[in-house]
Amino acid sequence: MTTEYRRLRVALLGAGAVGSQVAALLLRHGDELADRAGAALELAGIAVRDVDAPRDVDLPKELFTTDAESLVLGADIVIELIGGIEPARTSILQAIGSGADVVTANKALLATHGPELFEAADRVGASVYYEAAAAGAIPIIRPLRDSLAGDRVVRIMGIVNGTTNYILDRMETEGADFAEVLADAQRLGYAEADPTADVEGYDAAQKAAILASLAFHTAVPLDAVHREGITSITASMIDEARSAGFVIKLLAVCERLEADGSESISVRVYPALVPQSHPLASVHGANNAVFVEAEAAGSLMFYGAGAGGVQTASAVLGDVVSAARRHIAGGVGVGESTRANLPIVPIGHVTTRYQITLEVSDAPGVLATVAGTLSDGGVSVATVVQTVEGEAEPTARLVIGTHRATEQALSATVDALAESAVVEGVVSVLRVEGE
Repeated sequence: MTTEYRRLRVALLGAGAVGSQVAALLLRHGDELADRAGAALELAGIAVRDVDAPRDVDLPKELFTTDAESLVLGADIVIELIGGIEPARTSILQAIGSGADVVTANKALLATHGPELFEAADRVGASVYYEAAAAGAIPIIRPLRDSLAGDRVVRIMGIVNGTTNYILDRMETEGADFAEVLADAQRLGYAEADPTADVEGYDAAQKAAILASLAFHTAVPLDAVHREGITSITASMIDEARSAGFVIKLLAVCERLEADGSESISVRVYPALVPQSHPLASVHGANNAVFVEAEAAGSLMFYGAGAGGVQTASAVLGDVVSAARRHIAGGVGVGESTRANLPIVPIGHVTTRYQITLEVSDAPGVLATVAGTLSDGGVSVATVVQTVEGEAEPTARLVIGTHRATEQALSATVDALAESAVVEGVVSVLRVEGE
């Protein structure tokens, strides 16, 4: 017996790698999705810039249109997979204004205009769904927004960019150089022709802003996220990390801080040393993982594909089913909770520890001088490893592990070491996370 469902019109904006897969899955599994959603999902059309452009998936030509506005205004659910800021922002606001729910994977838009979009949805009782925006196929938005809503998230550490994880993992396992692996990543399609957004940490920073906003119920603007990339990571730094029991990962760190009876948050992205025993150390290839620490739930790990057309389409369609269920159930959409309004502190307020690698003169008293500089800066030494580099004009390499101190004190101490007469150069400075 065929079940009759209320029919919901779905508009799709964009038919790239993800959009094409979303359309194909909607058409192929429409009956099954209707059973899950309680509503028939009709793909009303696909808005694109060029209806004749070649695409990886064969889709009915009659679905394509260049008239995004008309398509949006006639839809119950709008899926935005254009990317970037405009015209995505305008289309989403048009959809919300017409009473449609929105599903998006647009991390750049959410990181810069999220509060505007959520406020617009709240005004009309609509919802914005964005499970695919932070970590591809990994279900992390719903756990933070719903499952952990009754808990207090203390800290999030995430590998949220597959390109950089692929590069660092290959440098770790093969001893390859950064430039060599980046070129391979570009050939394989993991990295764009211009890889800046990935290797300089911009992509990860956008995702960190989204995750922190959810976890700490505070609007986190993108410019409040401290960001560093991986372009300075070398094979020798990877080797030194391994010798000390660490691997290097580009981490998004979102942390709740408490001092003097008040709370604040820190959101930052940088390459960090992760202990080999930590679950994040075993995340290989282009995979992503998000490690969440909550007061009651304890430690939780979410792992999987952080990108890919069909993988990301899975998260998008999960949101579409949720939006359809809301339409059938009725009532207003669930708004974003950003009422905590916790202050976001600069990175100088964060307490961490460093591994500092120095080139120094191989002469008596050098180690004492370096130790004195650290002490003067209020930084205590946890470990020191020294190797002699040469014989003609002897130099030595010192790898110094510090105890925890404020980022401000550690940074100032590194500056003082760079100016010391016995230090020929600061080779590298990496933070340690996950201990």
